[in-house]
Amino acid sequence: MAGTAAAASRRRPQRVSMQEHMAIDVSPGPIRPIHLISDYFPHFYPFSEPALRTPDLHPAVAPTISSAPQLQPDPEPEGDSDDSTALGTLEFTLLFDADNSALHCTAHRAKGLKPPASGSVDTYVKANLLPGASKASQLRTRTVRGTRGPVWEETLTYHGFTCQDAGRKTLRLCVCEDPWLRRRRQAPPLGELRVPLRKLVPNRASSFDVCLEKRRLTKRPKSLDTARGMSLYEEEVEAEVAGEERGRVLLSLCYSSQRGGLLVGVLRCAHLAPMDANGYSDPFVRLFLHPNVGKKSKYKTSVRKKTLNPEFNEEFFYAGLREELAQKTLLVSVWDYDLGTANDFIGGVQLSSRASGERQRHWCECLTHSDRRLELWHALDSAPFQLSA
Repeated sequence: MAGTAAAASRRRPQRVSMQEHMAIDVSPGPIRPIHLISDYFPHFYPFSEPALRTPDLHPAVAPTISSAPQLQPDPEPEGDSDDSTALGTLEFTLLFDADNSALHCTAHRAKGLKPPASGSVDTYVKANLLPGASKASQLRTRTVRGTRGPVWEETLTYHGFTCQDAGRKTLRLCVCEDPWLRRRRQAPPLGELRVPLRKLVPNRASSFDVCLEKRRLTKRPKSLDTARGMSLYEEEVEAEVAGEERGRVLLSLCYSSQRGGLLVGVLRCAHLAPMDANGYSDPFVRLFLHPNVGKKSKYKTSVRKKTLNPEFNEEFFYAGLREELAQKTLLVSVWDYDLGTANDFIGGVQLSSRASGERQRHWCECLTHSDRRLELWHALDSAPFQLSA
């Protein structure tokens, strides 16, 4: 009986208490390196461990079982894929009308737009000329709702666009989600692209079908990183070229032989500098024929509210002979109207026989050829006029 109990105890695995299982020998002595942590935390199994054996150098060839290949599901494209085609494509046409100093951009359609986080696809196209003030050159199409392939077929026109602009400016087109429909702050564009305009051939339309890219971001300066609630990145803005940040004005001059005087037309302005806190201006134009006396030498247009590309189409008359007008100077200045405070000077231009370049040519040609209307764009100077007595 005693022998049977001893044999049964040998067959049963040895039980070890939790205290003994977790016990660590911390007796003082020399510090020795620990080769394996399992030496201090051994595992005990209720059955004997199989003996280790060396792998067979010549394994038997097992019979292969042919089975139909299992189809693996295609992985879904990740939302942050760097592939530009995942953002969609944009079809548009560019036409540089050199005769009328205008750039026409026709947005046709977009294909395969990636839906935003909100799920709604209500999109429009926004255009900007770089470098330049963003709101001064910002144009947009209407909003097309509820489709990933919107069709706009809408033309955006930049007036006062010259050959010099084509050589140094870039057109940026962004496909954006309508912020008014989101009832929240304007979201980043779904995609954008940039076209260098120096490759355009004047008076010839060029069609494009380009993949959209992610918006370019740059790191803010470290001095701005400490501002609470401010993003660490901001949209990339190209450097402004000095000498043309004030804008342009389109003037028409015509000497009327029947009325015996000069007709000055203020047609429109383009890309004016923003003077108000909202990023816009309330522009109007003043005319002054110098030297001259009396109220008949000073005129001004009406005020156009909250715009950087105003259209006036107003005409004024200065009586006088051609010989007298040739000795005078026409001062054209653009101002920002401010209620209750002094108006802000945006820029100005002087036309006379003593001027240079296009300003002199415009003035002299209108006095040389009677009853012929001449229209020309003039860049505005930022310095106020210095009149001599």
